[in-house]
Amino acid sequence: MVELSLEDVEFIKILANSDATLLEKGMNDATKDRLESQIGVILRQYYQENTMGVKSGWIEKFENAGINEDDGKAAIACARRLGIDIY
Repeated sequence: MVELSLEDVEFIKILANSDATLLEKGMNDATKDRLESQIGVILRQYYQENTMGVKSGWIEKFENAGINEDDGKAAIACARRLGIDIY
């Protein structure tokens, strides 16, 4: 299972509070790869726990990291606008 690092928390908070259009313009390839491979996995599992009842522990991990439900939803929406499949 993927763990939630401080860097992941910051990335998710940036997604939650950013305009996807502006964020995309400033992203390099390494950042895009990290978004898809690490943050995308976390947000997918968080989304599945919230919508399908899949027990993954991400809701609790987000809460412990200071990411509330609204921030989680906003981060998912921004990631989707950036082309990350979250289902």
